[in-house]
Amino acid sequence: SFLAQFCGYGYTNAFGVYQAFYTENYLTSESASTISWIGSIISFFVTGLGLICGPLFDRGYFYHVFIGGAILQSFSLFMLSMVKPGNYYQVLLAQGFGVGIGQGLMYVPSFAVLSHHFDRRRTTMMSIVASGASLGGIAHTIMLNKLLNGPFGFEAGVRISAGFVSMVLFLSCLLVRPRYETVQKTSSVNLWKATKKCFTEVPSLLTILGFTFFQTAYLYPMFYLPTDSLRHGLGASFSFYSLVIVNAASFVGRFVAGPVTHLVGIIDITVTTSVVCAILIIGMIWLGTAASVISLGVLYGLFSGMNIAMMAPMFGLTTAPAELGVRLGVGFAVTGVGALVGSPICGALLTSRYIWWAPALFSGAITLTGGLLFIAMRIAFFRTAPKAEHAGKEVAE
Repeated sequence: SFLAQFCGYGYTNAFGVYQAFYTENYLTSESASTISWIGSIISFFVTGLGLICGPLFDRGYFYHVFIGGAILQSFSLFMLSMVKPGNYYQVLLAQGFGVGIGQGLMYVPSFAVLSHHFDRRRTTMMSIVASGASLGGIAHTIMLNKLLNGPFGFEAGVRISAGFVSMVLFLSCLLVRPRYETVQKTSSVNLWKATKKCFTEVPSLLTILGFTFFQTAYLYPMFYLPTDSLRHGLGASFSFYSLVIVNAASFVGRFVAGPVTHLVGIIDITVTTSVVCAILIIGMIWLGTAASVISLGVLYGLFSGMNIAMMAPMFGLTTAPAELGVRLGVGFAVTGVGALVGSPICGALLTSRYIWWAPALFSGAITLTGGLLFIAMRIAFFRTAPKAEHAGKEVAE
């Protein structure tokens, strides 16, 4: 599961390299907002397909979905390497739809399968698996930067990247194993009733809305920090490594999030990290020096990584194991809408004149709204479950 995240959301976290490369070299006739749709569509499919993958996982089709996603992602990356400069819609089809759907087919099952093997430490395991996305963001960012902006060029560079991803996904498919015999048979689970609970139970609804708002703004620094650094004259090499800094800090945040929940609690971590991320995103308005980029990148990566690591545990707070696939699928699908529209909106606010305060202020306000929804969720959750005094440490497990 860790390796699936490494090549799934980890590859998406490195899209900032593609964003800058397309803007400056490969798709120069397209605006930043138009190009960002590619990354947004990938992000949407990664989580949005959970609506399909979750129920399929609960019904025993883990291998069909997981291996199918791995094959599609590998194939689509090789197709991307064949696209010539200026062909925006071919890039959109191969990378946005092909890679996005492939990653989406693997995302929710890679988390849900952990419930077959872990009970008491499930939250910790989910945070460790989630850290694979950040480690993948580091590795893919460095690799793509060297390949695309080095002697290899786009065609050979993407092909090498596709080969590497294919080998890692092959290993992931060999290692992962579901254990359906260890959990309650889910054939009796009513899909409609389980889906309806996501929106009729107040804590569940507020959780979904909170993460939808957070996801709307989450990718703004990930997609635009390299471009921001370039436009402020910090150099091409530093601009690309600014994304490495964010992903490195995010890796630490996701990795430590699980153990920290035993001290603080899942809900409290989610609330705190949302508010801090909102402040940091607004702080991007004043970026201009290498020191400011490094400082903000480290802090944003750390706190956003912890927040993302809490998504699956938060959705699992109010559900039984038999409905976990459905709950994760529905939750991730709805939040994917935020990821779909967020970056293009930021690109439109940025305009060709690069008005940096507009998207930063918008993203910060949206993230803060998510934090307020999580506070409301905390109040509603403890009202409906008054005996769960240590929900973050016990209920989810």
